[in-house]
Amino acid sequence: MKIEVNIKMNEKLFLKNPESTELGKKIILHSIQLIYDNGFEAFTFKKLAEAIGTTEAGIYRYFENKHRLLIYIVTWYWSWLEYRVSVHTHNIDDPVIKLKKVIQLLATTIEDDIQTSYVDKTILHQIIITEGSKTYLTKKVSVDNKDHLFKPYKDLCAVVGNIILACNPDYPYPKSLASTIIEMAHLQNFFMKNLPSLTDFGNKKDEADIVLFLEDLVLCSIKKR
Repeated sequence: MKIEVNIKMNEKLFLKNPESTELGKKIILHSIQLIYDNGFEAFTFKKLAEAIGTTEAGIYRYFENKHRLLIYIVTWYWSWLEYRVSVHTHNIDDPVIKLKKVIQLLATTIEDDIQTSYVDKTILHQIIITEGSKTYLTKKVSVDNKDHLFKPYKDLCAVVGNIILACNPDYPYPKSLASTIIEMAHLQNFFMKNLPSLTDFGNKKDEADIVLFLEDLVLCSIKKR
């Protein structure tokens, strides 16, 4: 059975809601593929227009620039991942087991367990690993933050942080550890595949080893003294 997930996006990210038209959905679908294939630096609205069979002007009706489009697809992913975490941990009472499940979800390749026709989540996950930090490592980060463009990422970190506190209510750094888990899961995956001397996982290239590493790191950090 096909299930459509509707995620409400910050309206300041777009000029026209891409989910409201077939062209808008094509913009999302093809931008994800092009960024995955060529990288964000080489991605342009001209190339996107050629891939879709439309005009650059048509794309600019939806997004102010390519950076806003990148933030859109990245924040869509964070919102969807928060939903996925909720679904997969809903019936887990033990907070440690719940935290391990979250680590597994963060550190392993996404499988399309829920269908969204215009978003390839497997490819989008790889974009998060390679391009995700470019959404906020900019000179305009403070302005974008005031517009709440990063709220889905903050919400996900808050969910993970609350699970950490459930494991140990006295742990003093739940937010810092939550964001560290998310970023490290992606960096270790990138290093494993591209700069293997920076990890212990370069030979096997097995994501399960990253999961075990993160579990060891996190559980040792939060264990009650």
